[in-house]
Amino acid sequence: QVQLVESGGGLVEAGGSLRLSCAPSRSIFSFIVMGWYRQAPGKQRELVAEITSGANSNYADSVKGRFTISRDDAKNTVDLQMNSLKPEDTALYYCTAASSDLYWGQGTQVTVSS
Repeated sequence: QVQLVESGGGLVEAGGSLRLSCAPSRSIFSFIVMGWYRQAPGKQRELVAEITSGANSNYADSVKGRFTISRDDAKNTVDLQMNSLKPEDTALYYCTAASSDLYWGQGTQVTVSS
């Protein structure tokens, strides 16, 4: 069973930055794609950003130009740098990893105050 451990969430003022990190229990290169989803209260879970094993990335329109997903090969993590945060970015952020199965982390809370 693969485990995904997320870290880096917290409370930040609008305009601030946070960096989320996801550490899987096996090599990041064993996954076809890894990414971040989020779910705000009363809303559906949505894709934020994803990165493939070939280092191609994809972003939700709402975060383009503000968020950057990357892989840290030395640390075996996939990170999400979030800049210019807005109150509407407030949500529970989940790390995902896909190979023959899809795995989810338990989530890390991001709260952006206005």
